[in-house]
Amino acid sequence: MRIVVWVTEGTWQACVDTARDLPATAVTLVHVIDPDTIEAIGGARAGLLGRGLTGDAGTLAALTDGQTRLLDAAEDRLGRTARRDPRHGRPEREVVAACAGADLVILARDGDRSRLGPRSIGPHTRFVVDHAPCQVLLVWPDTPPDPATLPPPHR
Repeated sequence: MRIVVWVTEGTWQACVDTARDLPATAVTLVHVIDPDTIEAIGGARAGLLGRGLTGDAGTLAALTDGQTRLLDAAEDRLGRTARRDPRHGRPEREVVAACAGADLVILARDGDRSRLGPRSIGPHTRFVVDHAPCQVLLVWPDTPPDPATLPPPHR
């Protein structure tokens, strides 16, 4: 079984732990740097230091270094060698593209995790769930909420 694990800040541990427990012939760890993040950091920097001092190259280098460290930590936690797939682009589209040829993608709920319901899945994750060209395993990154938090039925 070829497994893709979407490694994102804040939820990657649960995804890697799930992959570790599955019989896989190959595991690919995918992390995506969103261009909106680079732009936001550059804009904040420009606001503080002036337009000519945005430092996009330094921002990208810092984000790439963080990406490498995150993939290192994920591979260490996995406990076996994994293929690393560091990407830049729209996260939801990059993850779907990384799933080509995979049997399973593992991702975590990244929205409101305090109660059950559709808001527990953010828009990028929802896109991957809806468009992945393989089986999808959606995990809770922590203890799932009590069933009493289930929203009431619609009238």
